[in-house]
This record gives sequence, C-alpha cells and structure tokens, in this order.
Amino acid sequence: MVGLQGCGKSRWVREHLAPTHAVVSKDHWPNARRREARQQRVVDELLAAGRDVVVDNTNPALEDRAPLIALARRHGAAVRAVHLDVPLELCLQRNAGRKGRARVPVVGVLATRNRLVAPSTEEGFDRVDVVRPPEQVRPA
Repeated sequence: MVGLQGCGKSRWVREHLAPTHAVVSKDHWPNARRREARQQRVVDELLAAGRDVVVDNTNPALEDRAPLIALARRHGAAVRAVHLDVPLELCLQRNAGRKGRARVPVVGVLATRNRLVAPSTEEGFDRVDVVRPPEQVRPA
C-alpha cells in the first residue's frame, strides 16, 4: 500500500485484501521500538510460510518500499503496489475526524506528502494499481 495518512489505505485493505492476505502494519505495534525491523521480520516469516502479505503503511518513498520488494523477491513472491491517490485536502479532513492516537499531526501528513513518490514498475513492482476517490475518477 502507498498513500498519505487518511487516504483510506486500511479501509481499502479491509474491503479488498484482508480476507486473503496477512495484514502487517507498524500501527499494530504503536509502542514498539525498532518497528521497521519488526515489520521486516514479520513479513519475512509470513512469506517464508507461503502466505500472501499486504503491508498497510504509507510507504511514501522508494527507500521505504525497496526492503519490502527485496523481501518479496527473495521469497519468489509477486509484488504489487496499490497507490491510493487521494487529494491532500481530503486526507487532512479524514485525519481530523480521527480520535486519539489514530489522528496524525498535520505536520506528519505534510511530511509524508513531501516524501511521496508514486510507485512504479521500474522500482521492482510487477504491477501498480492506482485507486482514486470516485469524484477524482475521469471517464476515458
């Protein structure tokens, strides 16, 4: 998954992938140290067990995604990116409606937006799907 906080990644995962994939997210371990290392270990273990895995994080930049792509390749798994391309304003609005720790500081959303690079097959994905909110979809 690739997208800003509040773009709907977790909802999209619940609706489309959770029934068939193990869902891994650093949000599952909010107080853990070395969450990145833990995520890598969990993904590695799941792939080694032959499971399909979805990583439900922002994954905004190539350097965030590269270790996950490498893990998948090491296990011979197909690698797909789903990019939720949602306008910043909508992400901020959704984020503002969150409660407690689920709400990300605005500066965090803006920092993610500044790092966001759309995923591509050139970085190692076999497939890249772009999902936009209905009001953003333009007829062909």
